Amino acid sequence: MSLLGTGVPPAAEAAGGTRRRSKWTFDKVSFIAVFLGLPLVVYLVFVVSPFVQVFYYSMTDWTGFTQKMNFTGLANYGKLFSDDIFMKAMGNNILLALVLPALTIILSLILASLVTVGGSSRGQVKGLRNSSFYRVVSFFPYVIPAIIIGIMWGQIYDPSNGLLNGILPSAGLGQFKSFAWLGSENTAMAASMFVTVWGFVGFYMVLFVAGIKGIPAELFEAARIDGAGRFRTAISITIPLIRDNIQTAYIYMGILALDAFVYMVALNPGGGPNNSSEPIPRPATRTPSMTTSAAALQ
Repeated sequence: MSLLGTGVPPAAEAAGGTRRRSKWTFDKVSFIAVFLGLPLVVYLVFVVSPFVQVFYYSMTDWTGFTQKMNFTGLANYGKLFSDDIFMKAMGNNILLALVLPALTIILSLILASLVTVGGSSRGQVKGLRNSSFYRVVSFFPYVIPAIIIGIMWGQIYDPSNGLLNGILPSAGLGQFKSFAWLGSENTAMAASMFVTVWGFVGFYMVLFVAGIKGIPAELFEAARIDGAGRFRTAISITIPLIRDNIQTAYIYMGILALDAFVYMVALNPGGGPNNSSEPIPRPATRTPSMTTSAAALQ
């Protein structure tokens, strides 16, 4: 029955019927093949396939230098998790993953707030005086290669001729005159993490500065009029409005913390006292039969 007499538009009648499926044209198929199929093939070949190969090799006795390999199942993983040095290194990486991102992001947020909205509480909302200079100086360590940063700070931490032990006694801290920052089990990891934070805090500060600059200044002015202090403004306005930037930064820093091999090896080539700053890759490479097992875990 026609619905023209009931006042229902013809479009509704057409919509109520069975919808026709769009035909697979050459343009549609070629579009999917080029922009979806080709990237998927590249991802499977160059990303997924190597992971599968490494996992298979980790269940063999292949050391990488022989033509034959025998399947051993999970025996390599059993040896790996029974190795004290490897377990110590895994604990170090977990500590890095927990501490480094939080410490770097908090410090970067503080610096970004100071150079954008941390100026005078009167007049226009602005950052500290000479804030542009502070941005350049803070970002400078990020452009230095990690190995150079490690070597440079290794010289600064030198217990006999290091710059740090030369400055601290002059400030009245004579107990640090010949203190081995990288040679003490209590300070080796903390000193190494400080160097990593120093190398990356400038980059994430610039990232957060870009996010804070996108917040309308009227919001900060309204918070100031309402009597909100700097801490309250940061908690209620700044952090919620740049949450996406913070989440992105946390993911990147988490990945870096799990792969902080260059900094640790450059500062402590031997893994530190009692392996206190040993990263995961080093003990794995010392035992060729377990190298692929450790690689599969990463």
